Amino acid sequence: MKKVAIFDIDGTLFRSSLLIEITRALVREGIFPLQAEKIYLRAYKDWFSRKGSYEKYISAVITAFEKYIKGVGRGDFLKVARKVIAFNQNRVYRYTRDLIKELRKKNYYILAISHSPWEILKDFCKKSGFDKVYGQVHEVGKSGKFTGKVVYLELINDKAKILKRAVEKEGLTLKDSIGVGDTQGDIPFLKMVAKPICFNPNKKLFEYAKRQGWKVVFERKDVIYPL
Repeated sequence: MKKVAIFDIDGTLFRSSLLIEITRALVREGIFPLQAEKIYLRAYKDWFSRKGSYEKYISAVITAFEKYIKGVGRGDFLKVARKVIAFNQNRVYRYTRDLIKELRKKNYYILAISHSPWEILKDFCKKSGFDKVYGQVHEVGKSGKFTGKVVYLELINDKAKILKRAVEKEGLTLKDSIGVGDTQGDIPFLKMVAKPICFNPNKKLFEYAKRQGWKVVFERKDVIYPL
């Protein structure tokens, strides 16, 4: 049975958020209207100036994306997604990039879980060496356009359930398993693995990790340091 390693992607491997990058690109390409940017611009400025939280910023981006994705052709979306991936493919953290390479050499099954759209996530992760990818699946109608509905929400919103499903479906073992996350939303799957790693964690995850004695790693500029 293969050992499994599970990674959150945005802020953990990718040095941004794929959802943020695709939303901004859709605005630039004229597929989303400029009004979409107004939904998250204030939250972005507040976060950028450290007056507001990243959670509020990403929440505003989600609101904009979900409001304007309805009616967008999947083909048009994929064209923009390919541009975003080409530009951002190497915009990754060294620690998690090298960890994935090391785990692949050890024959680990590498699993990615993210709340970014699956259409952009799958190609980004495939090139990064993942075996399986779970992300937000947006329904496409018979016309080839997004309906605005997100399917399989019950599964994708529970990362622990996804890990359990993957272990059972792929015949994996949690012995010596590794999990890497950066927010409190990753706690459920980090509790399941043998070796949880909190990478550049937010405050809530950092405080939880300290209480649990979990490994914490920070990467800043060209320095990687564990706590």
